[in-house]
Amino acid sequence: MNIQLKSLAGMIAGVALVGALSIVHSTSAFAAAPKEEQVSAAASKFLKPAQDAIEKNDFSTALTQLKEAEGLTNRTDFDTYTMYSMELYVYSKTNDLNDAEKVLESLVDSKYLPKADLASRLRTLAQINYQNKDYDKAIQYGQRAIQAGTANDDVYTIVDQAYYLKGDYKGTLQAIDATTDELAKKNQTPPEDLLKLQLSSCLKLNDSDCTTRAVDRRLSYYPSPENWREGLYTIIQTPGQSDPYLLQVYRLAFDVDVLRGGEDYLEMATLANDQGSPGEAQRVLQAGQQKNAFTSANIKEHSTQLLTSVKSKVTADQATLPKLAADAAAAKTGQKEVALGLAYFSYQQYDKAAEAISSGLAKGGVKSEPDARLMLGIAQLHAAKKDDAIKTFESIKGDPKYERLAHLWEIRAKQA
Repeated sequence: MNIQLKSLAGMIAGVALVGALSIVHSTSAFAAAPKEEQVSAAASKFLKPAQDAIEKNDFSTALTQLKEAEGLTNRTDFDTYTMYSMELYVYSKTNDLNDAEKVLESLVDSKYLPKADLASRLRTLAQINYQNKDYDKAIQYGQRAIQAGTANDDVYTIVDQAYYLKGDYKGTLQAIDATTDELAKKNQTPPEDLLKLQLSSCLKLNDSDCTTRAVDRRLSYYPSPENWREGLYTIIQTPGQSDPYLLQVYRLAFDVDVLRGGEDYLEMATLANDQGSPGEAQRVLQAGQQKNAFTSANIKEHSTQLLTSVKSKVTADQATLPKLAADAAAAKTGQKEVALGLAYFSYQQYDKAAEAISSGLAKGGVKSEPDARLMLGIAQLHAAKKDDAIKTFESIKGDPKYERLAHLWEIRAKQA
């Protein structure tokens, strides 16, 4: 996440150095001054030799002449602007960050600086001060560059990271929120480094709600396997999760293909089998075999035994589906229809699964409505009914754990 700066000359490439018409020729490296402005005769005695030395790449002599000009007590504002512009050029060529920063501070407040150059000079000041670890100034000039409307990704990162490096984590979060809001107005995606910084700040503040929001925001913009794995395994490894909830987390991890190894495939298959979804357990185990996930002898043996068991269970279970459907339709409460929906889901009959679970929820009396609604949304998503799935995920309220998981499934649905 650290900003890596190249040479100062690279930072201020294309710097416009201004001289008076009386001392600047059309072949000079410096731009001509406005017609109404000229360097004074007193300043010309030093600035003209300085210019000649610069054109010969004799920066030491040029700087000596420019320092003489600094000693003038009767300099005009335009003399000062011209002198500092020339000094900036010298410092850029000699990669002198500290002295460049001093003259740049004067130049960005000069009435003679072309408006077109202001934003780039502010960006350079933010970069120089960041490099010099003057984070307050880096923030000051970075924010001015942002307000000027031409900040690039580096400037946003400099400002937000400067807050972080000075230990102001709440300030970091506020700055990142402002940055992402501004980028959203432009239909631009925030750099991932900023979202990582947000997550790190939340962790520094030990704020679990903030951490959750940061993880979800990063997944929304950057749904890489690494980010999904980090977000989901934070939940999986949290102690005290119920088996139905843990299976739902594993379902999402399986859906985005981030299960880490044989133990996870085996754990998910065991949970699915125990909770009445043997067909799902079979798919998970076979996927683990295809990925050569079962590497240790013990895990390989256990997975083989479980696969043999669930295959037998699948054959017997599928034969009971018609009776299960009849019993569910006759039941006064919806729990049996939810169980029927899980059975259909197990065998990838997602339309039937969604219909059964929806009917069960309408009847009421469901053991765990958040779990059933989440199952409904997953079935709808697998049935290619994305909009319905998103509405279902958004409808899950009342249980913070299921609300969080539903939001993650919603992110997944929008990316599908």
